[in-house]
Amino acid sequence: MPVGKIIKSLSGFYYVLYEGEVYQCRGRGNFRKKKVSPLVGDMVEFKADNREEGYILSINERKNELVRPPIANVDQALIVTSAVHPDFNALLLDRFLVLVEENRIEPFIVISKMDQLDEKQVEVMENYKHLYEKIGYPVILSAVNDSETMDQIESHLADRTTVIAGQSGVGKSSLLNSIDPRLSIDTDEISESLGRGKHTTRHVELYEISKGLVADTPGFSSLEFSELELEQLPECFPEFVKVQNDCKFRGCLHNKEPKCAVKSAVEEGEISQKRYDHYLHFLQEIQNRKPRY
Repeated sequence: MPVGKIIKSLSGFYYVLYEGEVYQCRGRGNFRKKKVSPLVGDMVEFKADNREEGYILSINERKNELVRPPIANVDQALIVTSAVHPDFNALLLDRFLVLVEENRIEPFIVISKMDQLDEKQVEVMENYKHLYEKIGYPVILSAVNDSETMDQIESHLADRTTVIAGQSGVGKSSLLNSIDPRLSIDTDEISESLGRGKHTTRHVELYEISKGLVADTPGFSSLEFSELELEQLPECFPEFVKVQNDCKFRGCLHNKEPKCAVKSAVEEGEISQKRYDHYLHFLQEIQNRKPRY
């Protein structure tokens, strides 16, 4: 049986991409009995006599799965943050990075609106670029109508399935529309409370763009660490992972424990004090989370 990828789910139909053609399929009845629901991004085995009447027979194992937006097998997240209007927010960027790391999705960061900065502000953004690149994250400083920037972003999209994340007003829409006008994410509809706007009812669709697949969805609509456990948080900071085997205690949370390699690395300037402060902020947030029953 052929195996294709679901690129759209709408009104009970699943649209499966296989060898350049899209097949409209229904799910098998036993999916409902098993409480399994095919997701956009799923690799599925299907049977189709023609392009309008197919059936999904089985779903391959997923490498990851997001709830909001409902999508599976994401390779990377394009995190768009602006230098100004709204002002660059490192705490919010780190929150996005933790959510992406939690789901084992590779991020790359685009800092938009660089053309609106003065010389001193440009230097600040370049310092942030250096900080995140040192951790291992690709960072692109983006200006409007900068073809070189667009080429860089497009090269990251090739052969990958990408979701877009970022708060309202950072320029996701104009950035992606300049790459491909079909991907019209109307970010004006997103509320200022980060993802509780009208877009949450829209379906998710993967578009073939720059030789890759890009989700037409404004990205994460919940920025709370509702599923992340305390012990998992350090794993979401790659620079902590590099040194934490040298901590005296296994399972060290890098907070009040003695002989902590992460705290030593912060003191020595090897790990950013800002990033560590944000880590402690998230740690407290998870500790204060109301228990789930």
